Amino acid sequence: MKTQAMAKAKNARSDCLYPFKPALGNDYPSTRDFDVVPSADGLTMRITARVPFESRVCIAKISGYALSERRLHTLQLSSRIHLYDGWFSGLFPHSCTPNVFLDLHYLEVWTLCDIPAGAPLTRDYANTEDVLFRQFACQCGELNCRGWITGRDEPLNAEGQAFMARWRERKRP
Repeated sequence: MKTQAMAKAKNARSDCLYPFKPALGNDYPSTRDFDVVPSADGLTMRITARVPFESRVCIAKISGYALSERRLHTLQLSSRIHLYDGWFSGLFPHSCTPNVFLDLHYLEVWTLCDIPAGAPLTRDYANTEDVLFRQFACQCGELNCRGWITGRDEPLNAEGQAFMARWRERKRP
């Protein structure tokens, strides 16, 4: 009997977005609530809501692997520990007006506003990272867009300084 149950569990297909679902409890992201969508160029992925979410609610717990270095898809837990999550929260694109907040103490994702079904989940990278893996030009299109995205304690690199000089020229009336 125990063997049958174990075989069933081994063959059962999990709807959890994390590949290590058997080690996790409930409340982790699943394909019932979220989609992993490739970008137009097929090089990157993002997470979209399959169902609408209300404002100011916890919508998922997050997980991953603890690393001692920053990488693409990592979230800074402390100055020396980074959480690699290439399956869910590490795929949220940046927005200067994000719709989710990552609580990295409790490893939870909270909504900042109502999120309709089909909308991408976005976060502000400067809220979670002191220094980014790589600085970049923002493409969020928000009215409050900062133009060049850095970590919260990071100065603009040379490419960012040149970009911002051109960006400010275009913004002048």
